[in-house]
Amino acid sequence: MTKYESVLIARQDLGASQVNNIVSDMSKVIADQGGEVVRVDNWGLKNLAYRIKKNRKGHYVLLNISAPAQAIAEYERLLRVNEDIIRYMTVKVEDFSEALSNDGSEAAAVEE
Repeated sequence: MTKYESVLIARQDLGASQVNNIVSDMSKVIADQGGEVVRVDNWGLKNLAYRIKKNRKGHYVLLNISAPAQAIAEYERLLRVNEDIIRYMTVKVEDFSEALSNDGSEAAAVEE
């Protein structure tokens, strides 16, 4: 199956549990379409570079997805309809990148 990395930004006024519910719903949609979410990396609440729909902050979430194209099409359609998602971006990748964790432990391993 094709590999994708998807980053979504949820509204700032949502709680962490609400963001987790959105991610689990999206994971279920991908699983129903014959794909799987390999990894979910929640980056937390971060400042935006500029205002988006009157939001100055957003909950960032990275998903590593292995799925067919029609599953990604349905996933993106549902993200467009969801009012709690202010931005998203999905890109096709060869291999999943090793995203840095919040404590920087992987960055220290790379520098050595």
